Amino acid sequence: MVPGRTVGLLGGGQLGRMLALEARRMGYRVGVLDPTPACPAAQVADFHVASAFSDCQQVLKFASCVDVVTVETELVPADMLAEVAIHRPTQPPPSVLAIVQDRLRERQFLDEHGFPQVSWAPILDASMLAQAEERMTYPALLKTARSGYDGKGQVRVEHAGQLRQAWDAIHGVPAVLESVVAFRMELSVILARSATGEVEVFPVAENVHRRHILHTTRVPAAVPDAVRSAAVDLAVAIADALAYCGVMAVELFVLDDQTLLVNEIAPRPHNSGHFTFGACTTSQFEQHLRAICGLPLGDPALLHPVVMGNLLGDLWRNGPPRWESLLNHPRVRLHVYGKAHPRPGRKMGHVLLFDRNTDRALQEVEALLQSLESSCERREDA
Repeated sequence: MVPGRTVGLLGGGQLGRMLALEARRMGYRVGVLDPTPACPAAQVADFHVASAFSDCQQVLKFASCVDVVTVETELVPADMLAEVAIHRPTQPPPSVLAIVQDRLRERQFLDEHGFPQVSWAPILDASMLAQAEERMTYPALLKTARSGYDGKGQVRVEHAGQLRQAWDAIHGVPAVLESVVAFRMELSVILARSATGEVEVFPVAENVHRRHILHTTRVPAAVPDAVRSAAVDLAVAIADALAYCGVMAVELFVLDDQTLLVNEIAPRPHNSGHFTFGACTTSQFEQHLRAICGLPLGDPALLHPVVMGNLLGDLWRNGPPRWESLLNHPRVRLHVYGKAHPRPGRKMGHVLLFDRNTDRALQEVEALLQSLESSCERREDA
């Protein structure tokens, strides 16, 4: 699909915004369907339909106005996407979304294909609690099968006696109980796969989370080459097993003995891939568009070692942050997403800091984030 045609985005958050920016740079028109008025992607798109993802009539009408449909959120119902796919080219495949938007199906998929993952047990109803109690090692995390991200929809279970209480806390919905593993670090592999099976992989990223939300990403990851190669091979094998098309992320735990375990799969561009939008020859967003439009995949080479830091809504509690400390830094690139309502833990933007020495870059990013936090506190005291 050549530039000049229209890309339809189901979802209008920051991922959709950066997809839209890259699409327009490449010469595509962009339509966005998202229930939020003036959502981040709508601010830079050619047109916006304010509709729920579950409104079949509106979604199909939207699809009729575009040439290819893609998603930037797992909240789009897979059965709705399957209906869209009857009328328009749709990537990633609806079958993939059906797997990854449900933790039970995702864990079953990984098991069926022999991919390494944490120990887990399904809990569909109260009758399965006793079996799960006996099967698991503790501590563990009880996670709702659907609609969980950034730590939402999960409860820590320290011992078997707490499982019933934890299940009540998530209102008795279908869930997955997962053993907590003592990992050395977290990695993510961002890759693109075309409809014909061509694959390009971005440099492996090393991630740190705080309060279950991504805090920093370092690229390249500080891991041995053998671990890096194993992570890439595992992610590519997962993409092939899914017959995937587009950009996806595979999040991994690295254990002390360098064993890799799959944490989760994201069927879209990913927060930990934001480094590509400034540090790589081709960004994850351009690469996704190339894949879904049937264009040759771009070069994912890293141009600059980089550290990414997330900017959360906590920094907006006394008004917009004072950006001087960031903008005065010669090796910093700032991205702000245009969200109207900051709140604690909400991703409002990110910062990239380029440095050949990524240990130093991590320290500098932490210092810059602390400077922004301190300026918020000073305004509170004023």
